[in-house]
Amino acid sequence: MVLSILPSKVALSSLVAGLRAAGEDTRIRILALLETGELTVTDLTDILGQSQPRVSRHLKLMAEAGLIERSREGALAFFRIADRDGVGLLARALIARIDPEDRTIALDRGRLQSVRHQRAEQAQAFFSRHAAEWDRIRSLHAPDEEVEASIRAIIGEKPIGSLLDLGTGTGRMISLFGGLAGRCVGIDASHAMLAVARANIEHAGIKGVEWKQGDIYALPVERKAFDVVIVHQVLHFLDDPARAIKEAAHVLRPGGRLIVVDFAPHDLEFLRETQAHRRLGFSCEQMTDWLTEAGLDIVGHQDIAPPKSRGAQLTVSLFVARDPHVLIA
Repeated sequence: MVLSILPSKVALSSLVAGLRAAGEDTRIRILALLETGELTVTDLTDILGQSQPRVSRHLKLMAEAGLIERSREGALAFFRIADRDGVGLLARALIARIDPEDRTIALDRGRLQSVRHQRAEQAQAFFSRHAAEWDRIRSLHAPDEEVEASIRAIIGEKPIGSLLDLGTGTGRMISLFGGLAGRCVGIDASHAMLAVARANIEHAGIKGVEWKQGDIYALPVERKAFDVVIVHQVLHFLDDPARAIKEAAHVLRPGGRLIVVDFAPHDLEFLRETQAHRRLGFSCEQMTDWLTEAGLDIVGHQDIAPPKSRGAQLTVSLFVARDPHVLIA
C-alpha cells in the first residue's frame, strides 16, 4: 500500500493538497529526479526539455503543497523532496511505485547523469585550481588517513539519526559518515565549495544529502535537531570561533555530540598570509573553555602529531563534547 509508510497523523487538507500537486506527469517526473538529490531549475529544464516558466510553476505548486522544499545558494535555488514532512514522505512513496524500467523515467535519469557529469567537471576544475594549496597544507600535518580513523573511532559504526557537517568544504566528512545517517546536512559559506561537495557525494553514491549555503554564526537549520555535528578544520578561518561553537551547540539534540577537529597551537605565520588562517591553532585549555561555555560536557580529547620524518609541524587536535540534556520520551 503506497500510503503505509506515511506518519500516522497527516492533516486531511495537507494530504489532499499533496496528492493534487503531484497528480501531473511532469511533476511526477520532477519528483523522480529530485528523489536522487538536489537540482536547480536550470538542471530540470535541461533534463525535461521544457521552458523555465513552466518548470518553475510546477516547482512552486509542489513547494506550496509541502512535497518539496527550496534552499537558496547565492543566485541559485536548489530543490529537494521534503524529507521531514508527512507530505514529503508521500512523494517518496509515490516514486517508489514507479516501474524503474519506465521509458520516460529512464530517459530522464539518463539526461540527469549528463547534467551531473557536467557539474562534476566544473567542480574538478575548481578543485584543480586549488589542489596545490591544499596539498601543501596536508603535507604539514598528520596524514589524513590517521585523523579520519580517529574520527571514525569516535563516531563508531552504528547508525546516526542525523548528521550536520559545518564548513563542509569538499564534503569529505559526509563521504565518510553520511552513509550512517538517516538525515545528513552539509553547510558552507562558499557556493563553489558546495558545488565540489555535491559532485563528490554524487560520485560516492550517497543520496538525500541536504546542502545549504549559510553563515556558521547563524545556522540555517532547526535547533536541537542533530545527533552529531562535525566542525572539521574550520575554526582557524574564523574571527570568533567561540561564537561558532555556541551556535553548533544550539543545534545538538539532547545527548548529541559535537566533534571539533583543528590544529594545536603553532607558529606558522605564513598560513595567515597565504591561506587566510585567522588563528594559529587552539590550545586544549582554550577549546575546553569554549565548549564548556557553550553548555557542553567534554568527553574526549586527542592530539595527533605529524611524522617527524616528513618535517611536518602541525599537530591535529580532536575534541568531543556532548549535550548534557536527557531526552525523555
